[in-house]
Amino acid sequence: MPANIETLDLAEQTLRDVNATLQRHNGGDEARHYRVAHPDGAHALACGLNAPVIVEIDGHTGYYAAGMNQRADVTIKGNAGPGVAENMVSGTVRVAGDVSQYAGASGHGGLLVVEGNASSRCGISMKGIDIVVKGDIGHMSAFMAQAGRLVVLGNVGADFGDSIYEAKLFVRGEVKSLGADCVQKEMTDRHREELRDLLDRSGIDADPADFKRYGSARNLYNFHIDNVGVY
Repeated sequence: MPANIETLDLAEQTLRDVNATLQRHNGGDEARHYRVAHPDGAHALACGLNAPVIVEIDGHTGYYAAGMNQRADVTIKGNAGPGVAENMVSGTVRVAGDVSQYAGASGHGGLLVVEGNASSRCGISMKGIDIVVKGDIGHMSAFMAQAGRLVVLGNVGADFGDSIYEAKLFVRGEVKSLGADCVQKEMTDRHREELRDLLDRSGIDADPADFKRYGSARNLYNFHIDNVGVY
């Protein structure tokens, strides 16, 4: 292993100590490279980073891994539990395996790439984050998604995009059902170019022409008595 990569071992160090080491560069511009060994499903690992550090986690993580990320580049070489990259602001989080519920929840920016599948509520209340999932995602994904982009190469569960605002949803597979106020929209050349750039940034080889776009019908922006049943 290159000498410029520092190894932190959760078999020998506490989670608090490992996170403190990763966070000690917060607010600065020092680019450091860390490897975290034996994560064994640890919760809240590599959270609250605010520096251009590179973190490679060799195994599975538990709840809220890489939450509140800013500027860091975090790679999880395994599966991730609920809430991975929750409230992310910038930087990149990549998961080599599958992720559990509400991946990227309330994310304001940055890029989350899931190379496997995602469970329910992927991208719930997203506020500017970009999420790319190579596999399938579960029900109620992109619920109340306000801004940002969600790209799914596989299939999507029920009630997709329920109560969506202005997020953009791109799906290559099948959608089981759309949620309230979510509709299929025209896929223009501009959208295909936008999607191509996002796929390239994610390191995924796929043809934007194979995707459909979904978004808000904007019928629920203002209260109307005829829509009371879907509020």
